Amino acid sequence: MERHLGDTYSRRRKIAIIATLGLLTGLGPFTIDMYLPAFPSLKGDLGITDQQVQVTLSATVIGFALGQLVIGPLSDRVGRRLPLVMMSALHVLASVAVAMSVNVEMLTAMRALQGVGAAGGAVVAMAMARDLFGGRRLITMMSRLALINGLAPILAPLVGSWLVTITNWRGVFWVLAAYGAAVVALISLFIVETRQPHERTAGGLAPLFAAYRRVLGDRLFVGVWLVSALAFGGLFSYVSSSSVLLQEVYQLSPRGFGTVFAICSVGVFLGVQFGSRMSPRIGALRILVLGTSLMLIGGLALLAVDRVSDGYVALVPFIFTYTFGFGQCMPNAQVLAMQNHRADSGVAASLMGALNMGVAACMGPVINHVQMTSVVPMATAMLACAAASALALWAVVMPARGRVVLV
Repeated sequence: MERHLGDTYSRRRKIAIIATLGLLTGLGPFTIDMYLPAFPSLKGDLGITDQQVQVTLSATVIGFALGQLVIGPLSDRVGRRLPLVMMSALHVLASVAVAMSVNVEMLTAMRALQGVGAAGGAVVAMAMARDLFGGRRLITMMSRLALINGLAPILAPLVGSWLVTITNWRGVFWVLAAYGAAVVALISLFIVETRQPHERTAGGLAPLFAAYRRVLGDRLFVGVWLVSALAFGGLFSYVSSSSVLLQEVYQLSPRGFGTVFAICSVGVFLGVQFGSRMSPRIGALRILVLGTSLMLIGGLALLAVDRVSDGYVALVPFIFTYTFGFGQCMPNAQVLAMQNHRADSGVAASLMGALNMGVAACMGPVINHVQMTSVVPMATAMLACAAASALALWAVVMPARGRVVLV
C-alpha cells in the first residue's frame, strides 16, 4: 500500500491541519452567505435594486470560479503554500475595499475580487488533502473537511443576522476581513508545503494542457463533475433567492431569516455526516443515487406544497430534504473526482470548483428574471438542477463505475 505524507503525522498535527484547511474551505461560504441578511439595508444605503444586489452576489461567485482555475494549476506548478497565502491576503484586501465601497460599481468589482481571493482555500485545501492522504484516509479527511465546511452555511447567516442588528452591512465585511487575516496567520503557523519539488509541474503550457487532457479524458471525473456542479446549482438557487423570498415575500426579520436559513443548512451538515459514514459500507455511488433522489423529492415537494399552503413553515422540511441530499453527495463526489488524479490534483480541484461556481453564478440572474411572489421560481430551479444532476449520474457516471477504486 502506498504511504502518504499525512500518514507520518501525529494525531495533534492532523487535527491542526484539518481545522486550518476546514477554515480555508469555509472562507468561501462565509464570503457568499454572511451578507445575505444585510440585503435590505444594503439596498437602502446605496439606493440599488434587487437585481443589482443579485449581481453583486453573482460577481462573487464568478470571481470564486475564475480564481480556482488560476490557483489550481499554479499550486501544481509552484507548490501549495505560497499561492494559498497570496490568495488569502488578496481576500483580506478586497474585503476592506468592499466595506469602503461608495457605489454599486465599486461594490460589485470588489466582491468579484473577494471571490477570487476566497478561491485559494477552496482549491488548495482539497489538493492538499489529496497530497497528504489516500484510500480510506482520504475519504475520512474529505468528510472532516466537509464537516467543518458544512458548518459555514449554518453559521454564516446567523452571524450575519446578528451583525446587522449591531452594525450596518459594512461591518459584515470588516468581520470577513478579520476572518481572512486569521486564516493567513493559521497558514503561517500550521501549514507546511505538501507539493514536493519533484512532484511539481514543469514550466511551459504543454504540461498544463496535458494535465487538463488527462483529467478531462477521465469519464468518471467528468460525470462526477457534472453531478456535483448541477447539485450545487440547485443549492445556490435556494441560497441566492432565499433572502428575497423569506424577508420580502414572507416578511421575516433578518434574525428570523438567519434562523430559518440555518435550520435548512443543518441538512447539509447532517447529509455530509451520513454520506461520509455510510460510504465505506454501501459505496460512494449508492450515496450519490440516494442524494440526488432526495434532491428530486425535495424539489417536487416544494412545488406541491406551494399549492396547499401560503406560509413559509411548510417549506422548511422540504428545503431540508433537498439540502440533506446535497450534503450526502458532496464529499463522495469530491473523493470520486480526485481519486485517480493525485499527480494533477490542483487541476482536478480547480476544474471541479470552477464548474460548481460557474453553474451557481448563472442561477441567481436566471431566477431574478422572474418576479418573486412565491416559492415557485426557486423550487423550479432547484428541481431542474436536481433532475439534471440525476441524469448525469445515470448517463455518465454509472457506465464508468468500473474506474471507482480506492487509491
